[in-house]
Amino acid sequence: MNDKKILEFFKTGQRDKAFKQLYSLYPRIEKLVLSKGGKKSDAQDVFQEALIILNRNLEQSDFILTASFYTYLYSVSRFVWKDMQTKFTTQELHDLKDNEVSIFQHVLEEKKYRFAENAFRELGERCQQLLQLFYVQKISFSDIATMMQFKSEKVAKNQKYKCLKKAKDIYQNNTQS
Repeated sequence: MNDKKILEFFKTGQRDKAFKQLYSLYPRIEKLVLSKGGKKSDAQDVFQEALIILNRNLEQSDFILTASFYTYLYSVSRFVWKDMQTKFTTQELHDLKDNEVSIFQHVLEEKKYRFAENAFRELGERCQQLLQLFYVQKISFSDIATMMQFKSEKVAKNQKYKCLKKAKDIYQNNTQS
């Protein structure tokens, strides 16, 4: 497998071909998870998470892959597995090498993203619609009020605030458990 070819697939939007190549690395990641006491299903979950993190990072213009895809996925998988099992001790965090700190930060960012995504999914359909209209489609409160049949722009603003508060509460509850 050629890392340059995989990177080229990503750059040209041929993600399916890139991922097909990356899946050839799965047996090595599975071996890692199994050696740490995990099951095959755990290895599949860890590998999927590592691929998601890699994909998100490759979409960022400032991300530079400084190792081979295997080395990167192995490191991310190691952190994902460790995080799934236990929390890191202060000493373990202190002993991380510079390149591992960056990878660990990516794992933590992905974990926060998942919590936020789950919080959004737990909101009611109406809150989801309101937040999407405002943040994604960038529609004004007056137009949202009309579209969602609120009495006024002020009611739409207040409802957005309540939806955000509810999402924040769900997020915080999920991160504490």
